[in-house]
Amino acid sequence: MATAKKKPAAKKRPAPETAKTAKAGIRSDQSRLELKNVSKGYGDEWDFEQVLGNLSLELEPGKLTVVVGPSGCGKSTLVNLIAGFEKPDTGEIVLDGSKVTGPGKDRMVVFQETALMPWQTTYQNIVFGPKLRGDLTGQALHDEAVRLIEKVGLAEFRDKYPLQLSGGMQRRAELARALINDPRIMIMDEPFRGLDAMSRELMQEFFLKIFEENRRTQVFVTSEIEEAIFLADRLVILSNKPAEVRKIIDIDLPRPRDFTMMSSPEAYRYKREAMEILHEEAMKSFVDQAGASGFMEAYSKANA
Repeated sequence: MATAKKKPAAKKRPAPETAKTAKAGIRSDQSRLELKNVSKGYGDEWDFEQVLGNLSLELEPGKLTVVVGPSGCGKSTLVNLIAGFEKPDTGEIVLDGSKVTGPGKDRMVVFQETALMPWQTTYQNIVFGPKLRGDLTGQALHDEAVRLIEKVGLAEFRDKYPLQLSGGMQRRAELARALINDPRIMIMDEPFRGLDAMSRELMQEFFLKIFEENRRTQVFVTSEIEEAIFLADRLVILSNKPAEVRKIIDIDLPRPRDFTMMSSPEAYRYKREAMEILHEEAMKSFVDQAGASGFMEAYSKANA
């Protein structure tokens, strides 16, 4: 008696793309993060400072969004909220339709200062997170770590400790440590701050090369306008405190990029536009502080 042939198992299809995302060239594995009317302040009823005020911002899938703003306007607070280290006072942060309620491996941060554990080698630092969680183990973890170490150019330094690495090497190790977690969002909090000019320029080019390989959704915070324009798809300029989005500029420079582009008329135009806005916001902060200082001086004299 003949037996009926079994139908081959259906292949799992990737998540369908909508007409909108397909038209925009967005892959189904590229994430979207939204900040909706987010506010954040610190202190108590006697001494309260509003840092972020009703801030709304969207990190578009596959885009490198760079955030700049006046000194002390709340950029680090914004990083902490996106990472889930802190919670907003009002509003919400949504990643691919799910509310952000705390830290997670879907959002990895590369900080201003090195966060490498000094008692662990480059290799040990990179495998630490997945090994601790059990996400990736054994040979698979080893192979991925080795692949990333080679990608960031540290194959000869895999058994070295952080103090044996230069500042640029430490930054590359931090990138590999973040990437091995396969995050949906990369959060870069002034990661090249403190590097000398040459190392910083090399790291910017290296970072762009990594970004352009997979177009992972990223937010990059910096205080350097030229760095912002060189890296960004979208440049977000924050206002003085309480910070809101003052303006978003689409940086339409071709990719891949190199530093010769920064002397082009287009780059100069972007820089001038951004600097004019930042100058206005910085002056507001200066006037506010000067006004407060003048008031306190007059008050002290009147009540002496």
